[in-house]
Amino acid sequence: MRRILLSSLASAALIFLGCATPPPAQPPRVELPATWKEAAPRFAEDGRWWRIYQDAELDKLVDEAIARNADLVIAAARVDEARALVADARGAQLPTVDARFGAQRQKNSQNTATFFPGIPTQYSDYRAALSVSWEVDVFGRLRAGAAAARAELQASEAARDGVRLALAAEVAKSYFALRALDEQIAVTRRTIALREDALGLQRKRFQGGVISEYDLRQLEAEAAAVRAQLPPLESARDQEEAALAVLLGRSPAQIYEAGVDRTQIFDESLHPAVLPSGMPSELLLRRPDLVEAERHLAAANARVDAARADMFPSIVLTGAAGRESAALSSLFTGPAGIYLLAASITQPIFAGGRLEARTEAARARERAALAQYQKTIQNAFSEVRTALAGQSHSRESYEAESSREQALAQTLRLARLRYQNGVASQLDVIDAERGLLAARIARVEALRTQRAAIADLFRALGG
Repeated sequence: MRRILLSSLASAALIFLGCATPPPAQPPRVELPATWKEAAPRFAEDGRWWRIYQDAELDKLVDEAIARNADLVIAAARVDEARALVADARGAQLPTVDARFGAQRQKNSQNTATFFPGIPTQYSDYRAALSVSWEVDVFGRLRAGAAAARAELQASEAARDGVRLALAAEVAKSYFALRALDEQIAVTRRTIALREDALGLQRKRFQGGVISEYDLRQLEAEAAAVRAQLPPLESARDQEEAALAVLLGRSPAQIYEAGVDRTQIFDESLHPAVLPSGMPSELLLRRPDLVEAERHLAAANARVDAARADMFPSIVLTGAAGRESAALSSLFTGPAGIYLLAASITQPIFAGGRLEARTEAARARERAALAQYQKTIQNAFSEVRTALAGQSHSRESYEAESSREQALAQTLRLARLRYQNGVASQLDVIDAERGLLAARIARVEALRTQRAAIADLFRALGG
C-alpha cells in the first residue's frame, strides 16, 4: 500500500511538472537583409576602434573617460547590483540552515483553571537547536527566478558595454570638433592679420589721395566683419572643451581651470572607409543594445514561468535538532536532546484571481519586451544604413569643399593681379578673400563631419 501511495504521488508530481513547464521560448523571427551592399577589411577587432584615427592624444582621452566617466560608473554599479541579485536567486534554491539559542523565565498565574497545587508556577527554559529548511523546486519557480536574474545580469552587462561604446564615440566626436574649432580660429586669425596689413596699406594710400574715404570705410567694415567672426568661434571652442571635460569625468576645478590636451598640428588626411564585412547576424552579436533587449526578453519569459509556477503546489521540507532543558547546566546532557522532521505541501485554491492576474501581467511584460526587441533591431539597421550613407556623403562633401577652396585660392590670386594691374577694384579682392575664408572654414567642418561619421558607424556596428 505504501509503495502504491508513493508511486501515485510521483506520477502526480510528474503530471504537475509537465503542466508547469512550458516549451522553451523560440527567438522571434526577423526579416534581415541578405548581406551588406559593400565589404571591406574590418578594423578594431579588439574593440578599441578609435585607434583608426592614429591620434595618441585621443587614445589617452578615451582611456581617461572609460576610467572616470560618471555614466559608466553608474552602469558598472548596476552590473554589480544585478550580480548580487543572481547570487540571491541562486541562494533561494539551496537549503537554509539556522542556528538558534533561546532562554526564557516564565511565571504562570495561580488563578486559572489549569493551576494545580504542587505544580511550580515559575520555571526556566533553555533551547539550542540547528534548523534546516528547503523548498523542493518541483515546478521550477525558483529555477525560473534564477534564470530571470541571470538574464537581467547579462542585460546590465550589455547596457554597460553600450554606455562604454557611446562614450568612446562621443569623446572622439567632441575631440575632433574641438580640433576643428582650433583650426577655424587659426584660419580666421590669419585672415584678420592679412586684412589688418592690407588695411594699413590702404590707409597710407588714402592719406596719399590714391583712394577715396568711401573705399577706405568699406575696407574697414570688411576687416571688422572678419574680426566679428572670431568671438563666436572662441566661445564655441570653450563650450566644447568644457563638455569634453565632463565626458572625461574630471573634477569641477579641472573643468573650470584646466584645458584638454590635443594634437596641435591639423591633420587634413581622410581616414580609410569603414565598411562591415559578412552577414548582418554578426551585427546582432556585436551591438550591446540588441544583446540587452534580447536578454530582457529572456528575463521576461522566465518571469512568466515563475508566475505560472506560483499556481502549483509548493513543497517545503524542514528539520531541527538540538537540546532543551529547564536548567542551563543540564542543557547538553543526554536526556535533553530534541529533533523535528516535517514536510508540508501548500496548494493555492482561491486567491481572488491574484495568481492569474500576476501571470497575465508577466505575459504582457513579455509581449512588451518582444516588441522592444524587434524595435531595437529595426533601429539598429536604420542606424547602420544612415551611418554608412553619412560616411560616404561626408567624404564627398570634404572632397568638394577642398576643390572649392583650391578654386577660390586661385580666384584670389587672380583678383589681386587684376587689382594690381588696374583691371579690377579692391572690392573684387575683398569678395575673393571673403569666399576663400568661408571655403576654408567649410572644408574644416566637412573634415570634422567625416571623422564624426566614422565614430557614428563604429557605434552603429557595436564597436
